[in-house]
Amino acid sequence: MRPRPAAGTGLGLVLLSAVTFATSGTFARSLIEAGWSAEAAVVARVGIAAAVLAVPGVLAVRGRWGVLRRNLAPVGVFGLLGVALAQACFFNAVRYLPVGVALLLEYLGIILVVGWMWLVHGQRPRRLTVAGAVAALAGLVGVLDVTGTGSLDPVGVLWGLGAAVGLAGYFVIAGRLDDGLPSVTMASAGMAVAAAVLLLLGLAGALPLRATFGEVTFAGQRTSWLVPIAGLSLVAAVVAYLAGIAGTRILGARLSSFVGLTEVMFAVLIAWLVLGELPTVAQLFGGALIVAGVALVRLDELRGSPVDDRPGGRPVEPALAAEG
Repeated sequence: MRPRPAAGTGLGLVLLSAVTFATSGTFARSLIEAGWSAEAAVVARVGIAAAVLAVPGVLAVRGRWGVLRRNLAPVGVFGLLGVALAQACFFNAVRYLPVGVALLLEYLGIILVVGWMWLVHGQRPRRLTVAGAVAALAGLVGVLDVTGTGSLDPVGVLWGLGAAVGLAGYFVIAGRLDDGLPSVTMASAGMAVAAAVLLLLGLAGALPLRATFGEVTFAGQRTSWLVPIAGLSLVAAVVAYLAGIAGTRILGARLSSFVGLTEVMFAVLIAWLVLGELPTVAQLFGGALIVAGVALVRLDELRGSPVDDRPGGRPVEPALAAEG
């Protein structure tokens, strides 16, 4: 029997996934400041990543094409909401907001899922979920710094909340997908759908698709536009997804979902080191409340999950990271 990888290996992979996902806003900022539209950056990111992941995606589902056919509709909706809407709104948000703040607003999507399940499906949240939602909403007040001297662009806040809606769609749709559909196949197919739809809308004139192909400023240095494109597609998408999938299979979905919350911390740290962006004390405190609230909601959700998440058990594949 093949020995099971050590938990430390799984932890390292999930942390690698969180770090690489956290770089997306910083890479995107350099392109957007050079004249790229957010939508064009998303098309480049998910289009290249979908192509790279197509081979492992096909191999993972080879001989089981029926499971892919059964999930074509939800995978399409997943691509539209969880990928296209979430990423386009997030990249637009970083045009106006610090990267860390934009990501915190996107993470409120997990709280939106609670409201959706209550209003639409009648699943009244338990006390721990209510406590988490209250903490996250209180944290939102701190992140927006409504009583401070600083001000956030309301347009950026709206884009960030739009990303939260997309993230909520990610979780709702991912929870409805067939358990037999491999995560790498779902990721590749969903990103391909997102890239195709955004590209078609751009060609029809419904969305701005602007791109420049000269030098950009990244980490204070002038470099080729290919550097942030490679970072967005290969580092912040391909490596992030593959590391997250591998790590989740070792640790299980329960622990991986909590380790994945470190993405927010890494995003703030990377934006500080590369872009010189550092949230105010009130925003940092509010961010901590949002992360704590999301963790409480996830804990309550997973406590009631019937899925076997013990070592050797089958993890819930869609519960990877909620990438920005």
